[in-house]
Formats: sequence, C-alpha cells, structure tokens
Amino acid sequence: MQPQSGRDDDTRTSAPPRLRYAFYGRVSTEDNQDPEASRAWQLRRARALIEPKDGVIVAEYFDVDKSRSIPWSRRPHASLLLDELKNLQRNFDAVVIGEPHRAFYGNQYSLTFPIFEHFNVPLWVPEVGGPIDPVNEAHDMIMGVFGGLSKGERNRIKIRVRSAMAAMTVTEGRYLGGRPPYGYQLVDAGPHPNPAKAADGKRLKRLEAHPVHSLVVKWIFAQYIKQQGRGLLDIAEELTRQGIPCPSASDPVRNPHRNQLAWSKSAVRTIVGNPRYTGREIWNKQRKDEVLIDVDDVALGHTTKMRWNDRSDWIWSEYKVHDALISTEDFERAQQLRQSRARGSYSKKGNPTSRPYVFRGCLHCGYCTRKMQGNWNNQQAYYRCRFPAEYAMVNEIDHPKVVYLREAEILGEVDGWLATAFTPDRIASVIDMMAAQMTDPDAQRAADLRKQQTRCDRKLVQYRAALDAGADPAEVTRWINDVKQERARLEHEAKATPRGSGISRHEIADLLRRTGDLAQLAINADPEDKADLYQQLGLTMTYYPQKHEVEARVIPEPPHVRSVRVRGGHDAEEPVPVAPDKAEIRPGGRADARPSDAGVSPGVRRLRLHGDRGQPAHVFGTRGRGVPGCGRAAPGLNGSAA
Repeated sequence: MQPQSGRDDDTRTSAPPRLRYAFYGRVSTEDNQDPEASRAWQLRRARALIEPKDGVIVAEYFDVDKSRSIPWSRRPHASLLLDELKNLQRNFDAVVIGEPHRAFYGNQYSLTFPIFEHFNVPLWVPEVGGPIDPVNEAHDMIMGVFGGLSKGERNRIKIRVRSAMAAMTVTEGRYLGGRPPYGYQLVDAGPHPNPAKAADGKRLKRLEAHPVHSLVVKWIFAQYIKQQGRGLLDIAEELTRQGIPCPSASDPVRNPHRNQLAWSKSAVRTIVGNPRYTGREIWNKQRKDEVLIDVDDVALGHTTKMRWNDRSDWIWSEYKVHDALISTEDFERAQQLRQSRARGSYSKKGNPTSRPYVFRGCLHCGYCTRKMQGNWNNQQAYYRCRFPAEYAMVNEIDHPKVVYLREAEILGEVDGWLATAFTPDRIASVIDMMAAQMTDPDAQRAADLRKQQTRCDRKLVQYRAALDAGADPAEVTRWINDVKQERARLEHEAKATPRGSGISRHEIADLLRRTGDLAQLAINADPEDKADLYQQLGLTMTYYPQKHEVEARVIPEPPHVRSVRVRGGHDAEEPVPVAPDKAEIRPGGRADARPSDAGVSPGVRRLRLHGDRGQPAHVFGTRGRGVPGCGRAAPGLNGSAA
C-alpha cells in the first residue's frame, strides 16, 4: 500500500509559526546605572529562554528610573504593556521577563499575573524555565518567593546604607553630600578611600570656612546672643541694608527656586539653629517615610515623604571635623534664647486648623506673588500677606506692611463667574479660541519617532531587494529581524509619548463640559469641600490691592486615576490640561466698553476675552473699605501700608 501524498505531507513538513514575544525589563536609577547595559543583559537572558523554542521578541517595554516598589499600574511602560494585553490585535503572543527580581516586588506578582491569565497571555520567566502555569502551585510559590526576596533585598540595602552613613558620621565625621551651609565652602579632602572609586577620579570633600560668608555667620550669632539681642527680622533688615547678598543670592546655582532679593527671617532662623557651625558634622536630620497613596486601595503602592526627625535622633560626629565658626557654648545659648522668645511650645509640625478657608492655597499677593495666609477674625475668614514681616524690605519691592482681604468680598464673585464661565452660549467661542491656540509640547518628539519609523520601513524595502538580488539569506534575515524589533520599539515609544494639549475640537468641547460640571460642584459644595474642589479645578487667584482687583484663572490639573467626591454628591472626573481663554470681569459695569458689550445694562458684569494663552481669567473689583469689625482701614486695600 503506497503512502498518501498531498496535504498530509504538507502538514508534516511545514514549520510551525514562530511565537512572538513582548519583552519587559526595568532599571532603577538612570544616574548610577547604565540603562542600555542593564537592558542588554536582561534582554540576553530573555532571548536565551525563548530562542531554543524558536521564539522572537517583537516588542520591548523597558522602564527607566522606576523603583521596583512602584506597582505596575504606575510604571509608564509596564502600564502600557498591561493596556496592550486588552488589545485583541496586539502583535505578540506571550510576554518574557529577563529577571523577576526587577519586575516584581512584594505581592505585585499576585496582583498582576491574574491579568495575564485573564487575557490568556503566557508569562515566561527564566527561573521557571518557560511559561508560568496558573494551576501549578510550585510556580506560584516560586514567584511569591522572588517577590519577597526582592522586597527583602531592597530593605537590606536601605539598612546597610543608613548604618554605614551613621557610622561614617560618628567615627570619621565625613561630609556625606548636600549643599554646604551658608558660611562654608567645599574643598578637596583627598582621594576616595574606595580604591576603585579613587582610580575613577572620585575624591572626598570637606567643609571649610568661607572667607566672607563665615564673617556674616559670626556677626549674626553675636547680634543674636548679646545681652539685648536683636530679633531675627531686625538682623535680616540690617544685612539687607548693608547690601550683603542673602544665602540664595550667594549661591544662585543651588537655589534657582528661592527668593534672592533680600534676607528673610527664615534664613536667619536656619543659621541660628544649625549646629554644624560648631565644627561637628550632623546627619539624619530628616528621614524618608513611605506612606500609602490611598488607604482604601493598597494596590496603588506607597509614596515617599520627607519628614523631620527629633533632635534626639540626630547623628553627631564624636569630634570637630571642620572649621568651627562659633563655640558650642554660644550655640547652646542661642538655642535657649530661641526657646525663651518663642510664643508657646515649638514644633516643626504645622498647626492644623478646622477653619473652612475656601481659597486655601489659591490666593496670591499681587505685590510679591507669595501665597496669602488664612486668618480668622470676627468669625470670618480673611487672607493676608505679611511679606515685610518675613523678608527685609528692598527697593525692588514696594510692599505694604500687611495686605488684607476678606473672603466674603470675593466668594460670591468667584462662584458667580464659575456659574457662567462654562455655559453653552460661551463654549462655542471658547472652543474656537482654544483650537486656534492649541500646541503639542511633544509634537517634535512624535515627529522624530515617525521619521525613525519611516527610515526603518525604507531599510526593510532595501533588505528585501538585496535578498531578491541574491544576497546571503541568513545575513539579510538577521538584518530584517533587527530592523523589525527597532521599529516595534519605536511604535511603543510613540504610544508612550504624552499627547500634551493637542486635542480635537470634540475633545475640547467634552473637556469644557466636564470642567463646567466640576465648577458647579464647587459652587454647590460645603465650605469644607470647596477648597479641595477649587484646587482640583486649578483655580489660581492674584489679589492686586493697588487696583482693588482680584484676577482668577482656571488651569485644570493633569488627570489622575481618581475622582473628586462631594458629600451627598456624585463623582466628577478631573479635566485634562488645556489652554483655555482669558477673561476679565468687573462688577457694576465698570469694565471698559467693548463692541461685544453693546446692549448690556450697566449693572451687569462684563466679560472680555483677550486670548492670553487661553487661560480663563476673571478680574473683579474689591470695595477698598475698612475691614468690618476691626475699627481700622484694611491695609493694602487702598494701596497704603498699615
């Protein structure tokens, strides 16, 4: 009997299709590790696992500068990979990981693998020798152990580093980094004790008295601790009057974010309270605490917060290791004076208030642009700016002693503006203005990625032509596979590139409607909720006492995976950032006449569109009269100092 030929032979001889893989990897710190080297060895391990099974990597997801403690949903490329699992048209069949220690931390595996199982996407791991079997208890136990080992490794490193830094501070008094205190400068202290780092050119640093600034520090302590000691503000004003640059102005490279015009009380207070001026090294003034982002959703992970340690927890060097600018006795005397002059007990923690300040964190002073502080007076909420009480006065700033504004003066105006700023009759004109002004900050990056993809397509055409012309098939096939992987990487990088503000007219209209919904929530909310809602809405106001005006802008924050809830209300999504319109409103019809104002009665507030980058602004007048119940004129309301 002759064997049959035909379709059965074709089935036996045809090679099965190659399994396509997506690779995921991660590197923690971009500064201390080479991301390309880390990616290369992780990719090498992944390929060693799948290539014997005739697998090929067609997509790469690699997170850089992301700690392993961050869950997958908060890692840019890991979250993109999870989203791609939902895509039925994805270009890969399985996912391979080079090292599970870098991919999973703690219980992240148990929170992530069910997504792979749900979409029937195998997860390959070298330590398992292939894909993880969802029903295999040994596989589940192995991955759980790797997550625990990863967490333990991170904790051990933290403990070792902290213990080593504490020991070096106590026994060696070594300078461990950070900006040098005012009055000192960094000088060379010899080669690094680690031979490898010394061979690499790294050297130790130590503190040395600055020839000029150290004299200022000595003068500050002398003025503060003498028998009739001067106050902090008095010292700051004297230093400014003499033309001595403040610490921020003396070192502008390290302090680009700080006010450099004049000395402040806080700067003098920091100098008086710094024990490093006694010549001893101090460490562990602050610590990093990891706190839950959301106590109701532990899977979101933790965020790191810097907090002050008690003085009893500070680590002191056993002896003096750098130039002492003051004696230990003078420093202790200064601390005693600080405590005796303080009103009540001193604490680094802010005093929480139960007062419902609606514009908390939203109102700025028009003189100095600093945030105005809440002040409760006569059962009413006020906002004040005491810039001269904190900073020495300089010629560049003509600031009243106190700028004062009552919340009730502007609350109704703000609510009224928000009620009309996003009405249907305004949306059409605002959409036109926003669409004309929209620019995408990442457009250049997206264009570059498209150009690189086009070059890859051009190379593929050339390689196929070379193959048809008789070139070595093995060599050309390797070229084609490399270009395909590069193009897949560019495609996923393009997907991960933020879209910025380049959105369509339909998206703009939807944004305005959602922003209007949030504005209505703020209007109808309780006073305790209004402050949070205004911050989510992106409300920013600037008070100009000399003009009797407050300018308000709405700049929505970027979207987050959360919603804003009002007691007794519903959830509202946060709007995405846009370039809205700018408007000015003045009460009583005092706005300048515009053609669009024709026919409006004098008692109606007037709206003027200027198109200043499209940010919605509302300017309304204040009454400029005395503060009720205070028996005196409100400082700053009439532009004069108190």
